[in-house]
Amino acid sequence: MPKHTKVLRLCVLLVCCNLVYASEASLLAPDVQAGLRTDILNPIEPHLVFDTQVKANAWLNDMSNRLKKWVPDESIRKSYLTIIQYEAARAGLDPQLILALITVESKFNKFAVSSKGAMGMMQVMPFWKTQIGTSNQSLFDIETNIRYGCTILRYYWERAGFDMNRALAAYNGSLGESWYPELVMNAYYTYWQPATVVEIKNGKIVTIDYTDK
Repeated sequence: MPKHTKVLRLCVLLVCCNLVYASEASLLAPDVQAGLRTDILNPIEPHLVFDTQVKANAWLNDMSNRLKKWVPDESIRKSYLTIIQYEAARAGLDPQLILALITVESKFNKFAVSSKGAMGMMQVMPFWKTQIGTSNQSLFDIETNIRYGCTILRYYWERAGFDMNRALAAYNGSLGESWYPELVMNAYYTYWQPATVVEIKNGKIVTIDYTDK
């Protein structure tokens, strides 16, 4: 097959994929769009959301150690994790699930771009900016990308009657299939499942369950 023919077919495929995803978003009712836009334009600075600072520190250190596999720099890891935990909490989502989703989607590469045009860590399709955000936002910006991704997943979760498997499949554009939710849950159990943290303080062993509310 001539090279130019392959390129043309790829361009047609990308346009079709964007139309499919865009038609999905175009069905949003005005009140739904307004609510999602309010979530996206939230001005609050990301911060860890825990009922005690001890739990916050335990979670951050635990997740930071796990994230070394993909992000070597400690300060960058903790910045990413703070944003992820905050945005997940805002959306009423499990931060461990968001970490698993990012592992599948981009392995924490903030400049990732898929063959379909999805961008950033959570692989957000650009059309969402016109639907619920502003055109001048960058999906390569970590805070923006994670906020979009969490807001969109929450929307699909509610729409699916709080069935997370269906929500994940919808997020990926593979609704009706199980392979994508299985990939995310495998990453969850392999890398991100919560664990009790054990620390030594003043010569005593202390256990911290950061999931305990």
